[in-house]
Amino acid sequence: MEKTKRDDHQALLNEGEENELEVFGYHTQNLRRALSLVIAILTLGALQLMFYWRPEWWVWTTCIPCPLQEADTVLLRTTDEFRKYMRKKIFCLHLSTLKFPVSKDPGDPLVADRHSVINQAVTKPELKLRCIQVQKIRYVWDFLEKRFRKVGLLEDANSCFDIHHTFGSGLTSEEQEVRRLVCGPNAIEVEIQPIWKLLVKQVLNPFYVFQAFTLTLWLSQGYIEYSVAIIILTVISIVLSVYDLRQQSVKLHKLVEDHNKVQVTISVKDKGLQELESRLLVPGDILILPGKLSLPCDAVLVDGSCVVNEGMLTGESIPVTKTSLPQTENTMPWKSHSLEDYRKHVLFCGTEVIQVKPSGEGPVRAVVLQTGYNTAKGDLVRSILYPRPLNFKLYSDAFKFMVFLACIGVVGFFYGLGVYMYHEVPPRETVTMALILLSATVPPVLPAALTIGNVYAQKRLKKKKIFCISPQRINMCGQLNLVCFDKTGTLTEDGLDLWGTVPTAGNCFQAVHSFASGETVPWGPLCAAMTSCHSLILLDGTIQGDPLDLKMFEGTGWTMEACQVASCKFGASDSSTVIKPGPKASQSPVDTITILRQFPFSSGLQRMSVIAQLAGDLNLQVYMKGAPEMVARFCRPETVPKNFPQELRNYTVQGFRVIALAHKALKMEKLSDVARLEREQVELELAFLGLLIMENRLKKETKPVLRELSEARIRTVMITGDNLQTAITVAKNSEMIPMGSQVIIVEANEPGDLLPASVTWQLVGTQEPGPGKKETYIDVGNSSGGKGGYHFAMSGKSYQVLFQHFYSMLPKILVNGTIFARMSPGQKSSLVEEFQKLNYYVGMCGDGANDCGALKMAHAGISLSEQEASVASPFTSKTANIECVPHLIREGRAALVSSFGVFKYLSMYGIIQFIGTSLLYWQLQLFGNYQYLMQDVAITLMVSLTMSINHAYPKLAPYRPAGQLLSPQLLLSVFLNSCFTCIVQVCAFLSVKQQPWYCEVYKYSECFLVNQSNSSTNTSLEQSWTGNATLVPASVLSFESTTLWPIITFNCISAAFVFSKGKPFRKPIYTNYLFSLLLTSAAGLTIFILFSDFQDIYRGMEFIPTITSWRVSILVAAFVQFCVAFFVEDAILQNRELWLFIKKEFGFYSKSQYRILQRKLAVDSTWPPTNRTDYADIGKNGFYINRAYESPEEVPRGKLRLGGQASEQHFWTRL
Repeated sequence: MEKTKRDDHQALLNEGEENELEVFGYHTQNLRRALSLVIAILTLGALQLMFYWRPEWWVWTTCIPCPLQEADTVLLRTTDEFRKYMRKKIFCLHLSTLKFPVSKDPGDPLVADRHSVINQAVTKPELKLRCIQVQKIRYVWDFLEKRFRKVGLLEDANSCFDIHHTFGSGLTSEEQEVRRLVCGPNAIEVEIQPIWKLLVKQVLNPFYVFQAFTLTLWLSQGYIEYSVAIIILTVISIVLSVYDLRQQSVKLHKLVEDHNKVQVTISVKDKGLQELESRLLVPGDILILPGKLSLPCDAVLVDGSCVVNEGMLTGESIPVTKTSLPQTENTMPWKSHSLEDYRKHVLFCGTEVIQVKPSGEGPVRAVVLQTGYNTAKGDLVRSILYPRPLNFKLYSDAFKFMVFLACIGVVGFFYGLGVYMYHEVPPRETVTMALILLSATVPPVLPAALTIGNVYAQKRLKKKKIFCISPQRINMCGQLNLVCFDKTGTLTEDGLDLWGTVPTAGNCFQAVHSFASGETVPWGPLCAAMTSCHSLILLDGTIQGDPLDLKMFEGTGWTMEACQVASCKFGASDSSTVIKPGPKASQSPVDTITILRQFPFSSGLQRMSVIAQLAGDLNLQVYMKGAPEMVARFCRPETVPKNFPQELRNYTVQGFRVIALAHKALKMEKLSDVARLEREQVELELAFLGLLIMENRLKKETKPVLRELSEARIRTVMITGDNLQTAITVAKNSEMIPMGSQVIIVEANEPGDLLPASVTWQLVGTQEPGPGKKETYIDVGNSSGGKGGYHFAMSGKSYQVLFQHFYSMLPKILVNGTIFARMSPGQKSSLVEEFQKLNYYVGMCGDGANDCGALKMAHAGISLSEQEASVASPFTSKTANIECVPHLIREGRAALVSSFGVFKYLSMYGIIQFIGTSLLYWQLQLFGNYQYLMQDVAITLMVSLTMSINHAYPKLAPYRPAGQLLSPQLLLSVFLNSCFTCIVQVCAFLSVKQQPWYCEVYKYSECFLVNQSNSSTNTSLEQSWTGNATLVPASVLSFESTTLWPIITFNCISAAFVFSKGKPFRKPIYTNYLFSLLLTSAAGLTIFILFSDFQDIYRGMEFIPTITSWRVSILVAAFVQFCVAFFVEDAILQNRELWLFIKKEFGFYSKSQYRILQRKLAVDSTWPPTNRTDYADIGKNGFYINRAYESPEEVPRGKLRLGGQASEQHFWTRL
């Protein structure tokens, strides 16, 4: 019973998805609310402020747990390690407000869609739905499944048949009204936040509340100038933050504003066509696509086809052809029917329709799938509004360190209380002074320390044409130790060059036709396939499309034109593409080829095909092109040459890009039936036509960049959709796989009827037959892989089988996996995530739509796109080569080291000031107003703003900077420097008391005057100081403060110098001219104040003149401390060789998963396996079947969720 209640009280929202949340039900109690209100008033709003920071406390205080079905408030908790809470009120939608009567009979469905959650969410006869709105998405309570479910989309359970027949004729106007009320408007509305609201949010930040508390204390003690300076800086900081947030809000609003104002035409059941504003669209509406249109929603094509530009989503402005959803009668969910290839039927919100092709039976039509923030564009906007959590220890460590500093402050608080109570100071002043010491350890500019380096790095990256939409990731780039690269367009030239064709005849390959002579392909079936099997379109008189298709088509010498009336005598629609011989084309008996139907290319299917009609031919022709292995699978075996594998390998090992072509004749009684054909009916029993060979040259920047990364000990991995042998050759040519390294091909196979799943290891060897090109071959001998350099290479199919059946072995392979070929987009994302599970910091560099998932998944995704801020990845390079990768890593390392340096400095500054203030507290004193002012504003603030200006060091070091604040080096650095400053300050504090001219000023004013007349270097000062020796306990004037202030100031300057690390990650300190000038000026000014005998300076700074020899002693003490600190920091703490020796001697090793695996595999005599086959079997070799695997293409989210993720937002928001 208890378990049932607990289960009713909580549920999961978006189960298995990236934004998964736990939901808990609560019922508000009025008595508790009233009590909380009274306490909030009594505490002057402090309780309400705590509730604002911690919404879960609010819920726990004012509500009691209850089943979700009865709740009026829900508490949502993220499922990551931080368990961040959100509070939401449940609201009700009343269908009785609609203008037409709604049936109250429980048996009458409200909407025709039998899968719709709306029918299961409405309570009758009340006619209401219970809803919550979370991160812009609306959820309704499903009474049958006892959970909250999304609305604003069609259910995935709908089959192709359901979509065509339930929604094919449109919705009734009544159902539209119901859906509009329940789903909300089809609008991506980004509110421009009012300035007052942004201001309140900033002011209520825990840091600013703490600062307001601190300033109140300072003002109460009369520190007007210092407090005003801090207030001015705080106001400037808040104004700049508000301005920045406001600008971001305005930019995002403008980005989505036009989306909500599109006029569209829909088909209403029994009423015909109707024009309306796009914000009134609902899931299930039939959208008419008349021509060029910016899509206001996600929709699935049900009639006709169209060409869209998806550049806004992918950063790749290549036209993409979309085809209509097949009209099958099975009950399989429509997405499962098309597997990963379902996207070819979907038009995504925010993309541009640039051409429509009706099927001949009416206009192009699409069913609205998702509206508002449920759409692809809405999801992108939400990812900007609510960034994906990141796992980076820097921010969590910084938070812990600040808590530690605060604890030191608490010790100081009790110390201050004790001292002042002992001297019987009034309670009010005692508490005030104790609180001042409490606030001394956390400097006001500390939170900015971790972001200031990013600001400068971002500006430097922009100069290198690298744009960033997620600045917090710049620090993460400093930790990258593995970079994945796409091949085509990234490592190699984007545009392929035609090398030649290898036609077949009589089951044999014929002579190669070379394009070097400039001749076009001679007429034949292969030429016909090259002219028609592509996705090119004619737009404004120019041919546009995929660069590979474009190059192939140009090699035929044919031209393209829109279907004219005269050309359409074969029954083609007006939108069909017509191909004709051009002036350079070889002589052909065919004068026109009409493309009637396209089955677009998909990286998942690795092929495309078309149905075309040749002029004068009664039969239609099917042409297919794609990956050779894939095309051969669809061909009749007798048409595929017997030496096909050898011929294919012959070209792929030379680094050529190889495309295979095939065809068959298709008999159709009616041409109108072409539109109804299924892809599976068309793509079978084909005749193999031959191979198209294309050169894929390395970009000139590829080799030097990969060499630079290799020298920096950063792993490089290739993830491509191309052939495995081609990928291996490109990897060798680019030196991703160094000379002399062995390559082991991992080939895994699904289980058969009798055999379990297997994995075969084949060693690839190289031999150099004379001066010619290297030839790669499969060595089937008994040689062993050995422990020298070895690299695993595999295809996407093998990766999938390994993931499903050999999951325990996968990490061991990934540690040395370098080549991953024929990878689908889903597999690319999965692979990046698997690398992250091994504790690699993964970068991903790609240029195509296929890389989008991996770019987002990686710690640092770099899109080689011309768009300034492609939403496909955090970083976008306008320079289309991989030189951006080392640039980004260098800047990331510099920013990370800068963040650590500023953080260490500000921590030390707090500790230095805390020690000095604590010593003065011993005799009930404080530093003077201007003394604090110079240290805080003239030195510390300026140091914080300029220390990070250092540029990145031009050469990548062969190791990374420390990624954790709580590392032994940093903690030792802060601890030892704290000890040094403590020793010097305590010695100075005690030594000054032993001087013959010393007197306790606030106790003995007459003694002070006598001493002054005897020891002052300027006797005229005697009169000026009469009356300045105040007798109040909080006195400033003393020999102790006069001695300690220059020591503390010199400590701050020397700490800034010592912690401003140059090589190997940043340029030397002297190249930071502003910072160097600042430190020199500060040191010069401090020496000037120390040795000057000007009355105005002493009066303003509240110093007492001392003898010159004592001042020299102070300077010498500060210099000695600087020398010791510099030696310890540079020669010991930053001595990498020393630390490596210590680690080795004491047996400390990296705890990263990949390092542990590397150490284990290094002593494993059976690894790497070569020339053997292993089978999946529980208990054998530790292999087991991974039953969590669900989909043949997509890896389940729940299985792959990355543990230990931290918020990308500023760490202060965690308070």
